[in-house]
Amino acid sequence: MATNSHTILWADDEIDLLKPHIMFLRNKGYDVETVNNGRDALEMVENGHFDLIILDENMPGLTGLETLSRIKQVKPHIPVIMITKSEEENIMDQAVGNKIADYLIKPVNPNQILLSIKKNLHSEKLVSEQAQSDYRQEFGKISSLINDSYSIDDWFELYRKLVFWELELASADTNMGELLEMQKLEANAAFTKFVKKNYEKWVTSDEHPLMSPHIFKNHVFPHLDKNEKVFFILIDNFRLDQWNTIKPLLSDYFTFEESLYCTILPTATQYARNAIFSGLMPDKISKMFPDLWVDEDEDEGKNLNESPLIATQFDRYRRHCKFSYNKINDSVAGEKLIREFSNLEQNDLNVIVLNFIDMLSHARTESKMIRELASTNAAYRSLTESWFKHSSALELFRKIAEKGYRIILTTDHGTIRVDNPVKVIGDKNTNTNLRYKVGKNLSYNPKQVYEIKKPEKFGLPTPNVSSTYIFACGRDFCAYPNNYNYYVQYYTDTFQHGGISMEEMLVPLITLTAK
Repeated sequence: MATNSHTILWADDEIDLLKPHIMFLRNKGYDVETVNNGRDALEMVENGHFDLIILDENMPGLTGLETLSRIKQVKPHIPVIMITKSEEENIMDQAVGNKIADYLIKPVNPNQILLSIKKNLHSEKLVSEQAQSDYRQEFGKISSLINDSYSIDDWFELYRKLVFWELELASADTNMGELLEMQKLEANAAFTKFVKKNYEKWVTSDEHPLMSPHIFKNHVFPHLDKNEKVFFILIDNFRLDQWNTIKPLLSDYFTFEESLYCTILPTATQYARNAIFSGLMPDKISKMFPDLWVDEDEDEGKNLNESPLIATQFDRYRRHCKFSYNKINDSVAGEKLIREFSNLEQNDLNVIVLNFIDMLSHARTESKMIRELASTNAAYRSLTESWFKHSSALELFRKIAEKGYRIILTTDHGTIRVDNPVKVIGDKNTNTNLRYKVGKNLSYNPKQVYEIKKPEKFGLPTPNVSSTYIFACGRDFCAYPNNYNYYVQYYTDTFQHGGISMEEMLVPLITLTAK
């Protein structure tokens, strides 16, 4: 039995001349079987088990390309390395079109073949081992960053690192995921302390990071000032890891200028998105435009006035801008927008809200099937990628790139998977969000939440004179004592937003420039 437990079939009409190469591979632990024509190769493939096939392109009778095509019909999963003397481009195109694993041009040396075999048979194992090794080396640096992050830029850097390693370790299938999760918990605990210490200063002084109300002024207006046509696309509930997942799908069409910004609290659509579109903190919206603000205890939808809020921001800055606003809730609406794309070209600015990820997070809470499909952060990212790849959203981005227009891509807030209930008692008028509560008679442990007892000072509306806001931190969620066990079981491991965590507050802000 070969030490690698991998069996290779090598088909070449000059197989006798390749004995040194075959002996080399056998000495490396591979079981190599040989044939000298395509028909024998096909018969071997149909009747045996092989992990990889090496195929000569220029064989008499059934050619390498013909053999390749028939192999793909009977055993499409087996990687095939094609070796040829020819450098003709059409042969390469046909081979690539048949999904070969690699393409080598004679003369080849044994190490070239070994490298190709390793790439196709051992890449996952090698990547996993390397990722584990690299993360072990980074572990100490990340721990130091958690302890020594004193500015928002430090937290941006740390969060990028954590997301990078989350994606690396997930794709490498290592056992380091639990260690990274511990670091993320530790980082979110430290980030919560950082926010508690600095948030009041951010919203009451000029010493603040880029936050929700500043997005248009700082990232949209400068492009409009250059007479560029701008698409402002907001994907609700969109995290940095999800951006990194769909980014490769856009890399053929755009170059990227990537940054992060910090959302306001609560990290919920009613507050954060309205702040983006109005350029104001929520309390100012409620005072200046009371007809456009919907209080927590009202039944009316909380995000129905977004287009008028955008108009108020342009009016306030005395800017004359022709803009459109579109909210896309399903593929029908997305396809309609693409069909009517010429109408968008008449505007200086087109604002588009894509709601799929927000709908997915809600469906995951309510549907057992969706919860199974998105059982982990990795699965949640995978569903995001699948949606984007097969939806009208990708076609919309392509269309914009084709026309050479600029895109500002961002979100109003992220989301976090919660698993730790904290008890909160409120009256019947208390809002239903699990990550923040606002009410006049809230009962809670102040050590478990971030409390704001003077909402106006923090840019928040005050529904009642004694209204208090509290925010869940890390992976906590607010649970009522009534029917507590059922409530906890139902919401544990669901994706929620509204509170304080890196995932919710440190969100992507990307400028996409058409290539």
